[in-house]
Amino acid sequence: MNSVVTPVSHTQEEYGLRPEASAFPMMLVLSYVYPCNALCPHCPYTNSNIRKEYKDAPYMPEATFKKIADEAGKYGAYLRISGGGEPMLHPKAVELLVYAKQQGCKIGLITNGSMFDEAKSRALLEAGVDMIEFSVDACEEETYKVVRKGLDWNELVTNATRMIKLRNELRSPSKIIASAVNQDGVDIDAVEKFWVEGVGIDYLIKRKFLTWGTNTSLDSSKSADPMAYLNTDEVPCPFIFERLNIDTRGNVMVCGYDISANTSMGNVNNESIADIWHGTGFKFYRDKHLAGRGMDIPICSGCPDWKYRSWNHNYWKVVKNAEEVRLEKFKKLGEHDDFQAQQT
Repeated sequence: MNSVVTPVSHTQEEYGLRPEASAFPMMLVLSYVYPCNALCPHCPYTNSNIRKEYKDAPYMPEATFKKIADEAGKYGAYLRISGGGEPMLHPKAVELLVYAKQQGCKIGLITNGSMFDEAKSRALLEAGVDMIEFSVDACEEETYKVVRKGLDWNELVTNATRMIKLRNELRSPSKIIASAVNQDGVDIDAVEKFWVEGVGIDYLIKRKFLTWGTNTSLDSSKSADPMAYLNTDEVPCPFIFERLNIDTRGNVMVCGYDISANTSMGNVNNESIADIWHGTGFKFYRDKHLAGRGMDIPICSGCPDWKYRSWNHNYWKVVKNAEEVRLEKFKKLGEHDDFQAQQT
């Protein structure tokens, strides 16, 4: 789908903690599991030894997850269930996500879509999981075999189609989207057309090809869209002002770039997330970035992905756009139901 491209401003006049993050992070990105049933060539975990380093902690313990959910739920914060591996491989995946919703959390689940049956899909939709994102990266089987090595194309399409059908039948508030990495060998516009117009998702995220620096052996030349969003000499990274990352051990990392957990901002098992968010560690990073000295910090100066962050073209924009589409679809479904009722 070759839609008209609207220019996006990735910067703003003033920087600092977003109002929604003044008391608590807007988003907690959880490396919920490390095992995976795929070997995607663009994945930082496939191209590193990080999973081996977490063999002692492959899954986030139930107690750790519930402590996070209990605290985050009070603020209505997003739990972004991603990182490490396939989240639905967690032995208590559905149970814990439903629990988090019951505590008041918002849930953004990122999945390769391989582990869903009707019962799991229905449970998540009935719980109102806010966003279910299928990582697809292709619009046909041959490309999928390469970019999503180890997974089955027909299984993905079947599971995603069923999820959308159930969502519409239940009138669930869940938004169902997909994402694709803009990389060599992938026709990103064809991917968007297939998943939006063909399958019926609410929105497609076109992701940058990220290399994750020294964390992995990924090659930046594989990117099909290397254009930077930010001038890192002038604009602070937005991530430290809106979100934090937590691994299966409960360790808090300063940002999503630190997938190797080299930074240690605290541990949620014995500290409050709010205290960590307002602690000296995050203050150090924010102060440096606000002073235009983010490059003084080794992990930031070595980050090849900072330039691809955006203050406006981000997850919150996706949430807004997908919700608008979902509501429009439900409106049309309602009109169809009214028409059908008039014919009987």
